Amino acid sequence: MLNSPSELEFSNHTSSEEISQHASLELSSREKSSSCSAEKTGYPDSIYVMAANIFQGIRFEKSPEKVLIKYGNEPLPSSSESEDESFQRLSYELAFSALKYQDILESILIDSYIFPSTTIPDHLSSLIIVMLYDFQDRKFQARLLSDNEDSISEVQEVETLLNSFKTKLAASLARCRIKHDALSIYHILPETVRKQELRASTLPLYAWINTCKVSPEEVYSNLKKKGYHKVKSVLHIDDKVFAVDKHCYDVLIFPSHLKHDLLSIDLFKDYKLIFQDKSRSLAVHSVKALLNMDDDILMVNTGSWYTVAHMSILTNNNTSKIFVCGVESQAKDPDLKSLFTKMGCKNIEILHEPFIKIESKDHRLQKVKVILLLPRCSGLGVSNPVEFILNEHEDTDLLKDFSQGGISEDKLHVLAQQQYEQLTHAMKFTKAQAVVYCTCSVYPEENEAVVKKALEFQDPGNKVQPYRLSPPVLPLCSLKEIHLSTDKFFRMEPSEITNGCFLSILTRERDPSETVSVKDVLARAAAKGLLDGIDLGKSSKREKKKKKSKTSLPKASTNDNNCIQMRIAEFLNRETEANANQSETATTKTPLPQKNTAQVGASSQIRKPTKPATNALMPAFMKNPSPSRPCERQTNFVRPRPEDKMIALKPVEIVLPPVMMPFSSPQEMKSTQHCCYRWVAPKPLVPTCIPIPSVSRRGEKPKENLPSSLLRHPRPWL
Repeated sequence: MLNSPSELEFSNHTSSEEISQHASLELSSREKSSSCSAEKTGYPDSIYVMAANIFQGIRFEKSPEKVLIKYGNEPLPSSSESEDESFQRLSYELAFSALKYQDILESILIDSYIFPSTTIPDHLSSLIIVMLYDFQDRKFQARLLSDNEDSISEVQEVETLLNSFKTKLAASLARCRIKHDALSIYHILPETVRKQELRASTLPLYAWINTCKVSPEEVYSNLKKKGYHKVKSVLHIDDKVFAVDKHCYDVLIFPSHLKHDLLSIDLFKDYKLIFQDKSRSLAVHSVKALLNMDDDILMVNTGSWYTVAHMSILTNNNTSKIFVCGVESQAKDPDLKSLFTKMGCKNIEILHEPFIKIESKDHRLQKVKVILLLPRCSGLGVSNPVEFILNEHEDTDLLKDFSQGGISEDKLHVLAQQQYEQLTHAMKFTKAQAVVYCTCSVYPEENEAVVKKALEFQDPGNKVQPYRLSPPVLPLCSLKEIHLSTDKFFRMEPSEITNGCFLSILTRERDPSETVSVKDVLARAAAKGLLDGIDLGKSSKREKKKKKSKTSLPKASTNDNNCIQMRIAEFLNRETEANANQSETATTKTPLPQKNTAQVGASSQIRKPTKPATNALMPAFMKNPSPSRPCERQTNFVRPRPEDKMIALKPVEIVLPPVMMPFSSPQEMKSTQHCCYRWVAPKPLVPTCIPIPSVSRRGEKPKENLPSSLLRHPRPWL
């Protein structure tokens, strides 16, 4: 103990150096608040008081023989600011940080002789623990106070005490670090907690678009004006960027360091963009994909009211109604209605009964087809426990589990039993056709085990068809997601880009007596993104006209086919006559018989309106299925069809090459290969596209038998 002023002055000088050295080795907590700068300046007095009250309720209680510090049972008086959301978040973050280091902070107080040398009331012990954590987090520097800030006497008393012992506190902290062979007290925490804090510091922000107020394109344009630009991924980018989520088309992703800047944008102030964990968006989008136009929804344990609002926004164009159960106090109804009105939600009805007490035959729920179950879970797939507790209205007792990086077997069993009871109760609603089960847990006991047990022990006496496990309705965007969903469960493991999530869909076949309308089928397809840009609004008259047009289509197509066949036959006949005449003038070695030419010409003159004349030059698939008129000479290529067989022809557009080319001299005409057909009696039709050699010049006899390949290909222009 220091007795003289000189010793005190020397001590203060040396202690400042020691404190600086010790504090440089200490790493502050990973929870960063938006109001705190890089150089931490402390919190207002009211936040210390509220954090102390929270810590008093969640602290670890030790056995009497191991008690080092006694805590009182009386809470400290808090101010009216405790209802503010940002005030609550800062208070919970400070209390949770103190909870993680409770054992270390208590040992520092004992080692520095603050306890039991000082006479401090027991009800201030929680306040000392909370303020000591913040004191070492500020590297034992003085707190900066605002001029217009109200001071609280208890806070001032504790602060004076800690400042008087700061040298001993810093030395005790250094000894604790050396004892655990750690660079800082942060490294004394369990590895799971450290990984959790690391993810929380880099986890991107997710926000869904309120499409009742603004379109996605308008949001993109507004963000662009604010200096943001769209990218594919926001990881490891320090600029003002955003990306669109791959699973949910209305969810945007922002880097974590931009939260303070984003909250000042009108898009967030006017409820056009809403921050929320991605797992909740995955749940409501899964429900949306299962809905028909007029199906109602029952939401159980919704947690955040933003989840209800998101579900309402997605079903805004339907006639669906959303029932929300579990709101115990009716005093919150006016505030909830005001919130939903600001967000543009109109189809929400609040039920104050607990879900487990709601009868499956409740007359209000007869149109409920999909039940969204978000049971209370351990939440150990979440990176930021404080956000999870506040947003999902979970029990603060879960912070104990988060601070240790795990949960006890007994508590896990209790949670799993509650989840099983809620799921089996949801499966008792006979009118419901699907149940969406979603948790933020990484424990199979809360996920797969609960679902499989509920499916195994379904009531066999129930007249409705049983539930079965269905594959995910969400898109699988990577090989890892495909691998994790092989057993029909949708999983997302905790990572640097997202929290953990488990999602299961139970469906059963609809009652055969219930007919599904066309609108319902189209609505479900539209929800899955299969009908982008297609208008679903069609009148019944229009549908009838469409059906009539479909039934009359074959007849019209048959008439068109006949007309096309007649025109093609005329064209081919005319070309044949012209080619025959050109061939007669071009060469005298292979004259064309006039009789056959006359026959071809005659065939072009004799036509019937419904049955065009069959021409030997027509392709095989263009011939009229009706029996052809008997000819004087029938070629080997044309096989008469049975009269009882009718083949429906389809209109085909054929572009034929030119038959003859103009030549400037007779020599060019003789040396050119002609691509045409001609009649040579009594032989079958022979294409003249092969060279016709001169017998006198080559000394060869003309071949009478043509290769078989020519017989197989009667259409050389193809």
